Amino acid sequence: MSPEHPLSSIRVHKGRGAVSNPAGRYEHQEVVRDEHVQDWEEEPESHPATTVQWDQARTLISRNNSPDIPFRLSVNPYRGCEHGCSYCFARPSHSRLNLSPGLDFETRLFAKREAARRLRHELDRPGYRPETIVLGINTDGWQPVERRLQITRQLLEVLAETRHPVSILTKSALIERDLDLLAPLADQRLVTVAVSITTLDRELGRRMEPRAASPQRLLRVLATLSQAGIPVGVSVAPVIPGLTDQDLEGILEAAARAGACHASWGLLRLPHELAQLFPQWLEEHFPARAAHVMELLRQCHGGNAYNSSFGQRMKGTGTVAELLEQRFRLACKRLGFARRWPRLRTDLFQPPRQQGQQQLFS
Repeated sequence: MSPEHPLSSIRVHKGRGAVSNPAGRYEHQEVVRDEHVQDWEEEPESHPATTVQWDQARTLISRNNSPDIPFRLSVNPYRGCEHGCSYCFARPSHSRLNLSPGLDFETRLFAKREAARRLRHELDRPGYRPETIVLGINTDGWQPVERRLQITRQLLEVLAETRHPVSILTKSALIERDLDLLAPLADQRLVTVAVSITTLDRELGRRMEPRAASPQRLLRVLATLSQAGIPVGVSVAPVIPGLTDQDLEGILEAAARAGACHASWGLLRLPHELAQLFPQWLEEHFPARAAHVMELLRQCHGGNAYNSSFGQRMKGTGTVAELLEQRFRLACKRLGFARRWPRLRTDLFQPPRQQGQQQLFS
């Protein structure tokens, strides 16, 4: 029997992606349901509420040295994500907080209240050299709670003030709120935005990513940003063989019509607890297809559900993975997508200290 938390019985919770709440891999205490006892003290709620705690992170900028990731610096305003994407590779990170990567990940959020102040401090350190910061790569910076807390917007304000290059990935329409900051950054060649679209099927999208924007709404986001002069692209990720791969070319075509200039794709990744969570979700929502989807995925990872090796984890290997890569490349060539993002400027950067000195003498 798998270790579980309250809210852990396998069931669909309205507006949530995970169908269970298994204990994280670092937990020392486990709650286990006794199937012989009918009156379980904490019955799962039908609508688990979202709670937010303040995250007192000592540092804000994360540094990455993975050879198959094309950026080094990233900033994440939140831990956990209310979008609730069933496939999210970031879910296992909640285990480090002694919380479940299941429902806890999308209902027990942590917000970095002092993020803007800490970013100013780190940008002002002696010897800091600017390079593109990727905003919201682990969890979405524009998830629903951002509408109220506005932490991501505060970070954008700091980056705009210091003329620091930033690259963004989101699947939220809330990013349109920040056009007043993004458009001037684009005029200075300081920003790119990638919009993540996994399917064109509205119903499938609602089940996979229940609180993210619909595919059709995300296409309108692409068009809005493009019309504002912001370099935009589409990230078709994750591609799930046997479930979403039939939409690969359709997403690229729709994104091109909306004004996207760049495209990327990535294969479904199932690290750590996600290897349990995603198959549960499949069995609950698509029982007739679940075994086939997992078999196709194993064909992409040498017979395993996931291969974490650098260079293979993102795209996989074997016939299925190679076919997906060929389809993607042919579609991009036909649609005229650029092979690389436009290079962002770093020579405009002004540390916060210099800004303060300029204001004193202005």
